[in-house]
This record gives sequence, structure tokens and C-alpha cells, in this order.
Amino acid sequence: MRIGDILRTKGSTVTTVAPDAPVTEVLRFIAEQNVGALPVVDAGRLVGIVSERDVVRRLHQQGSGLLDARVSDVMTAAVVTCGPDDGVGDLGRVMTDRRIRHLPVIVDGELTGIVSIGDLVKARIDMLEQEREQLESYIAQ
Repeated sequence: MRIGDILRTKGSTVTTVAPDAPVTEVLRFIAEQNVGALPVVDAGRLVGIVSERDVVRRLHQQGSGLLDARVSDVMTAAVVTCGPDDGVGDLGRVMTDRRIRHLPVIVDGELTGIVSIGDLVKARIDMLEQEREQLESYIAQ
């Protein structure tokens, strides 16, 4: 199974945030959209990603003053990305090894979606379920 397969089912709508937006906007989007991370886009180009984990860690370090900060102050600039042809199994390993939970999907330099570790786990479970059903059908014949 490939990332493109997941996006066909999940959809490719991505909520993004600008690097100069206030951290409170990130919190609003995370709460309203029920997501764990937002790609940070400037002039149509992916420049970072900000997760709820980024915000919580900085909030612990800096206190409530963080709420007045900009997204660029808390985002992760070195973003690991993937493409629609990447395999679910390979990316699951990358996400586990690098301890990241969200991967922006890039095609020809453009942000076309985002997948979470939960999306990958769901895809793997669906694949295993299909294999089980095929094996049961084969055995029943």
C-alpha cells in the first residue's frame, strides 16, 4: 500500500498556518480541526511543521508568554516529508525511528496532503484484515 492510496481514502485537504501567525492560531486550528500538527507554509512553500508536542514543550519552557509568540518561534524547520508513491511500511519505520507522528506529502514541491502515524496504522490493519478474509475464503473452498 502506498501513501497515495491513503490520501485517496482520507482526502488531501490540509489546514496550514503561516510562520508569522500567533501560536494561539495553531491552538485554535488544532482544537477546531482535531489534528495534531499543521504544516507551516510561506508563499506556497513548506517551511516547517508545528505540532501540539512542539507547543506543549515550549509552553513548559517559556510559560504563558509563549501564547504571544509566532509560529516560526516554535515550529520544526527540518521537516521530514514523503511522496504519494512511498510505501506505508517504509514510512511507518521512518516515523517510529525518528519519533515523528505527521508527514507532509509533497508532489513536485507542492504540499498535497498530510498523513499521521494513525493513518498508517489504520492502513496496515485494513491490509491485514483483507489478507485474513482472503485466507479464510481460500480455506473455505
